[in-house]
Amino acid sequence: MPVLGLISRGKSVFLRAIEKAVGGDSVGDCQAFCPLAVGDAYHNSTTVRKLRFDHVDMDDSHASHGSDKPLLIVIVVVLVAYAISALPFAGLPQKGTAMVKESLAEPHHDENSREHPREGTHGPEEGDSGHKAAGLAEAEAADGKPHPDFWMVIPFVLLLGAIAVLPLIPATEHWWEDNLHRFYVAAILGVFTLLYYLFLHEGAIVGHWPVHHEISHEQGGHLLAWTVLANAILGEYIPFIILLFSLYTISGGIRIEGDLRAHPLTNSVIIAIGGLLASFVGTTGAAMLLIRLLLETNSERRNVKHTVIFFIFVVCNCGGCLLPIGDPPLFLGYLRGVPFLWTFALWPQWLLVNVCLVGIYFLWDHFWFYPHEEEIDIARDETRVRGLKISGVWPNALLLVGVIFSVALLDPGKPLPGTDWHPWMYLREIAQLGLVALSLIIGSRAVRRANHFDYHAIIEVAVLFFGIFVCMQPPLQILAVKGSELGLTTPMHFFWLTGSLSAVLDNAPTYVVFFETARTLGAPDGINSIAGVAENLLVAISLGAVFMGAMTYIGNGPNFMVKAIAEKSGIKMPSFFGYMLYSCGILLPLLIAITCVLWVFRP
Repeated sequence: MPVLGLISRGKSVFLRAIEKAVGGDSVGDCQAFCPLAVGDAYHNSTTVRKLRFDHVDMDDSHASHGSDKPLLIVIVVVLVAYAISALPFAGLPQKGTAMVKESLAEPHHDENSREHPREGTHGPEEGDSGHKAAGLAEAEAADGKPHPDFWMVIPFVLLLGAIAVLPLIPATEHWWEDNLHRFYVAAILGVFTLLYYLFLHEGAIVGHWPVHHEISHEQGGHLLAWTVLANAILGEYIPFIILLFSLYTISGGIRIEGDLRAHPLTNSVIIAIGGLLASFVGTTGAAMLLIRLLLETNSERRNVKHTVIFFIFVVCNCGGCLLPIGDPPLFLGYLRGVPFLWTFALWPQWLLVNVCLVGIYFLWDHFWFYPHEEEIDIARDETRVRGLKISGVWPNALLLVGVIFSVALLDPGKPLPGTDWHPWMYLREIAQLGLVALSLIIGSRAVRRANHFDYHAIIEVAVLFFGIFVCMQPPLQILAVKGSELGLTTPMHFFWLTGSLSAVLDNAPTYVVFFETARTLGAPDGINSIAGVAENLLVAISLGAVFMGAMTYIGNGPNFMVKAIAEKSGIKMPSFFGYMLYSCGILLPLLIAITCVLWVFRP
C-alpha cells in the first residue's frame, strides 16, 4: 500500500538521521543495538539506547496472531457453546434468568429471606435489612451444626500465607514463580475444603447460584460440596476472572510511549492521569498502560524508585475506587448486590487521597530528588526528548468502553434500561470474551509485542483466586453466624481492620470477609442499607480495602507486576519490607489524618 510504503520510508530516513547525529555506522547497527526489551535502558548511558523503544515495526497491524490462536479457538468454542445452549430446544441461559426473576418477585425474598443473592441474582432491594446471620443460623441450626468447624479456616489462611510468604523465602522463591506450582497449592487446599463438605460437614448450606436456596445435611454430602463449589466458582469466580482477563488483555493492546522531560510536574501528571484511568479501565489496565511511559520518561534520571512507589500508591490502588471495575474488591461487592454506580459516591475520598499523594510526590521530587540528580543526567533528560505516541487505540479503547457497559447493563437481576428484558445469565461474560476476541483479531500484534504482553500475570491471578474463592467459603459461613460477635461496630473499626488485613493478605478476599461481617449487623435506623450493609460501614470497608492494598507489594495484584517491570528496566526497587518503610512513612500517616481528623465517612 502506498501509505504504508511512505511511512516505512519515513522511518528509514528518521533512523538514518539519528544515526548520523550519534555517530552510528548504519541503520542495521542501530537496530541491532535497540532491543525491544526495557531491560538495559537504565544502565546504558549512550544516546542510542533511547531508540530501543521506537524501533518497533508497527506496520503489521493485522499480522497473524500465532501465539493467540489457541486462546481464540477456546473463546470461539465457548461462544458457540453458549449460543447452542441458548437455542429454543435448550434455553439454558434464559431459564437461569427466569429463575432469577422469579426469585426477585417472590414476596418472601424481601420479607423473610436473610440472604442476598450472588451472581445471577443481583436483586437485593436496598431497603432489605440484610440480617443474614439470623436466617442462616435458623436454617442451619435446624439441621445440625450452625456453621463449619472453626478449624476449616486453616486452608484459607494457608493459601493467603503461601501467597505472602513463599515469594520471600529463598528456598521457595523460584519454585513459586511457576504458575503450575501455584495451582498445585491452590487446588490441593481447595479440594481439601470440598472434601470437608462432602464427608464431614453436619449442617445446612445456603446456596447463592443461580438463586438463593438451602441444602440440608440429609440431602447428601455431594449436594453440600456442589453447592459450595457453585457458590464459589459459578457465582463469583467466573464473572470475576473474566472481567479481569478482559481488562488485562484489551489494555495490553494499547501502548503509550515517549520520552518526555522527567520534571517533577511531568511525573506528577502521569501519575494523576493513571489515578483517574484506574477507576475506568481497572488498576491493572491503567498500570499496564502507563508504567512503560513513566519508565521511558525517567530513563535518564538516577532517582526513580520513589516515582514508581507513588505510581503503585495511586495508579495500582487508590485511584481505583470510583467504579466496580476499578479494583477487584469493589467488583466482588458488585457481585454481592452493591449498585454499579454506588462507588461514585466515594469521589470525595478518592479525590482527597489522590490529590494528597500526588502533591506529596511533587513536593518531595521537586525539592529533594530532582535537585540531587547529576547535571549530566539532567542535560541528557532535557535534550533527549521523544514526543508522546499512542498506538493501538483503535479498536481497544472502544472495546474497553464495551467492557464497562457490559458490566453496567448486562446484569441478569436487572432489566435492560428502557425495557423489561432481563439479560440472559452469563451474557455479560460472553460479551466480554467476544470483546477480547475482537481485540486479538483486529488489534495490532506489534503493539502487544512492544508491550512485551503475555498472559503470565493474569494466569497467576486465575490459579490463585480459584483456590481463594473455594477456601474462603467456610470463613464466610462462620462469619455469617458469628460476625456480629466480633465487636466491630463503627466505620473506624471496619476501615482499619479491613485495611490492615488487605495490606498483608490480598484485598479482594479481605473485602468479602468484612462485607459479610458488616452484613450480619444490618443497618440502624437512619442509615441507608446497601446490599444489606449499612452504608457508612460499606464506605469504610471499600476504602480500607482499596487504599490500604497499597501498603505492601502483595496487597493488590498490580503492585508486584509494576515492581517486576521496573526491575527489568534496571531500577533497584525496595525489598518487601523496604517498600513498607515508604508506605508506613507516607501513606499510613495520610490515612490516619483522613480517618481521624477529617473523618471522610458519611455519618
